[in-house]
Amino acid sequence: MQKINIKAQIKKLYCIDSFGALMIAGGSWVALLAARGFSTIEIGWFESIFHVVSMICEVPSGAVADVFGRKKSMVMAQLMSMLSALVMIFTDSFLSIAVAMGVSALSYNLASGTREALAYDSMKQAGTEEEYESFVSTDMIIYEVFSSLATLLAGVALMLGYKKAYLIDILMGSVALLFALSLTEVHAKGHENMDVASRFKDVTIGSINFIRDNRKARLIILYNALIGAVAVLIGFFLQAKLPEVGLKAIYLGPALFIIGISGAIGSKAITHFKHFGYKSIALISLCGVVFAILSVFMGNPYIMILGACVGAFADSFIEIRSDVVLNNMIPSAQRATLMSINSFTFSVIMIVMSPVFGLIFQSKI
Repeated sequence: MQKINIKAQIKKLYCIDSFGALMIAGGSWVALLAARGFSTIEIGWFESIFHVVSMICEVPSGAVADVFGRKKSMVMAQLMSMLSALVMIFTDSFLSIAVAMGVSALSYNLASGTREALAYDSMKQAGTEEEYESFVSTDMIIYEVFSSLATLLAGVALMLGYKKAYLIDILMGSVALLFALSLTEVHAKGHENMDVASRFKDVTIGSINFIRDNRKARLIILYNALIGAVAVLIGFFLQAKLPEVGLKAIYLGPALFIIGISGAIGSKAITHFKHFGYKSIALISLCGVVFAILSVFMGNPYIMILGACVGAFADSFIEIRSDVVLNNMIPSAQRATLMSINSFTFSVIMIVMSPVFGLIFQSKI
């Protein structure tokens, strides 16, 4: 077993998420597509396509990480992200944009679940797994801050045009790739003496049995996905809707930045609620998302921004606690696969809800 420098390992994961999130085109893709002439309904379908691909590839990608290695999966995630940006630069039809969204989804799949599994098992090997909630919180804050910085530059992305904006994304992805290549590999335990076919069989059967037999895990996964889907979709479509309801274009970037920072605050706030049970955290988050939904129908850009901020806070608030609770329940050999089922559920819900939200935001609200 290779010895892990846990501090270096965690710092590298933080750096990957920092540069991976600081993508100005990815942070304002809805606004860029709207500027290219695509309607909010078409954008809603692009989001659904992303999640159809994500749904299909999510669990298999988690199994790939468990079988072949988490580091390899993280490297491939960065490569797919850069490929998606390239497709966006050189194509302009509905079909080609759909392909780019599919590649982007695959990038997301390869990293989701894998990042958490690599961090948790690295910390477990180093004997510091009790610090996992702190890692998840800090990682989420980093992601939210840097992705918010990317959306803050939405106006810059629109000014540069989508081609130059996506070139900057490729540069950021290249830096993240270098950090991914420097990670220390941590393989799932229990597969040391198995061939590849046996590993896949073991991961698949073990994951199915776990989900089938663990009702609490199923409920946590479903609830977390519902809260997250609503908050994310409100944030996405506000990119196109806020200017329509009176917000000056110059304020769009700052508004999206504030929404993202609200998510980061939620990620930090949950660390101060260690003695609150999961049901209490879930109720607080539900209230926040209900307020976010109601704000959409106010027609006032500032109330809509406030609602999106509360929704983003609620999403991060419940997501961090869900991640910690699930990881404490999941066996190492199926960790990436089972965490991918969490993302799989989110994708299924997003597939259904994206066109619905597209219609809602297309209407005169």
